Amino acid sequence: MHRLKQIYNWLELRLQLEGPVGDAVLHKVPRNTASWWYVFGSAAFTLLLLQIVTGILLAIVYAPSAANAWNSLNVLNHDLPLGWFLRAMHGWGSNFMVAVVLIHMAQVFLFGAYKFPRELTWILGVFLLLMTLGMAFTGQVLRFDQDAYWGLGIGVSIVSRVPFIGGPLVQLMLGGPIIAGATFSRFFALHVFVIPGALLVFVAMHVWMVLKLGVNEWPMPGRVVRRATYIKEYHQLAHEDGIPFVPGAFWKDLIFSGAVLAAVAVCAAVLGPYGPTGVPDPAIIQTVPKPDFFFLWLYAVLSYLPPELETPFILIAPVIGIAILLALPFYAGEGEKSWHRRPVAVLVLATVAVSWGILTHLGTYTPWSPHMDAWSGDTVPAKFTHNLSPVERQGAVVFQSKQCRNCHSLGGYGGQRGPALDTIAARMTEDQLIRQVLQGGGNMPAYGKNLSPSEVTALVRFLTTLHPAGQPGAADASRDQAQATPPEAPAN
Repeated sequence: MHRLKQIYNWLELRLQLEGPVGDAVLHKVPRNTASWWYVFGSAAFTLLLLQIVTGILLAIVYAPSAANAWNSLNVLNHDLPLGWFLRAMHGWGSNFMVAVVLIHMAQVFLFGAYKFPRELTWILGVFLLLMTLGMAFTGQVLRFDQDAYWGLGIGVSIVSRVPFIGGPLVQLMLGGPIIAGATFSRFFALHVFVIPGALLVFVAMHVWMVLKLGVNEWPMPGRVVRRATYIKEYHQLAHEDGIPFVPGAFWKDLIFSGAVLAAVAVCAAVLGPYGPTGVPDPAIIQTVPKPDFFFLWLYAVLSYLPPELETPFILIAPVIGIAILLALPFYAGEGEKSWHRRPVAVLVLATVAVSWGILTHLGTYTPWSPHMDAWSGDTVPAKFTHNLSPVERQGAVVFQSKQCRNCHSLGGYGGQRGPALDTIAARMTEDQLIRQVLQGGGNMPAYGKNLSPSEVTALVRFLTTLHPAGQPGAADASRDQAQATPPEAPAN
């Protein structure tokens, strides 16, 4: 013990950390902030450390090149003991980190912790959220499988729509005109060096301001923030009703962070790592890139927007959203903190949360990953084949063999990518059906090169039988009118 004391004294004389560490550990926080509502910031920091540790261990085996990345991930998955578990911890740690940071931002907003004098703390938090999402996206690209390749293609197509600088931005992202080895090197540098370095700097600044400005007190109704008096009132509250951060509040942070790490480990052990799926191949376009859950809402929004609104939404909505978040503490920096007296804030948060949840759910199957209630090889229900002509029956066979039910339901079973076809003949004429099958449209690809003329004829004949009983199929009124009008006599 004497020897250890000597070593400690030698280090302390040179580093002089005892004072700053003691101040950080023993600084007083209002007693009512030692709550389970205040544990998400520490949990996010713990998950960041997990990502750094697991990322370093992965980098020992991972080959950072477009030619070898996919193979190195398979080596980790199948050849190295617990390599799959390490990858799963890193992948699920990323998911949990995004979720915890989002919850932390929502809690800060709900508790009014962005108000004076913590405006800069909130602004740094916004940038930390954006960088966390950037880490998640670049990490998905580094899987460099078929999903990552085409997901990156979609991301690049979004960036290309930026006026004037869209082309140069794409060149900067890809390192050239196409997705290639230079693209992979740039995303590897972003994921391993640039974004983590910025994250650590911003986290250090964030923690520093939390220590200097104090942890936001519990928002009591009637306790109004005023710039002239708030700092004095806060210090008085911390002095009269404060407790040391350690152990008063730290033990809850410790327990919650441990529970989050345990949840990550359980997900990793039970659900395993993400991918890689097929080898990235630009020649295979019949692919359905599925983003990680935190980007599914965006894909769902874009899928439901009319095509003419996609570009304005992509270019304007993110800028407005980020600007609102950054400006929030400046136009709402004083006043009530309690959510009991801020109904607009509660309504905004609830609306955003519900909308995000609904769009994320829709994004799991609409429109690029159809939700199936029937196996694609199931036969066409018998009620749709009664009293059909031979050609119409042949159309039902084509409908089944071409797996149309992957995207369309019939009789209540099938995919939800396209509309249900039970009454399609009541909405579309025969000519419209032919044009849709041959040329596609909307989310439907063109099948003109995949079906023979006889198959198209049979399929459309079958589709024209799908209308409610007793109701005739759709008809072209202009054609009927033209047929009913007798031709005029030629002029002499």
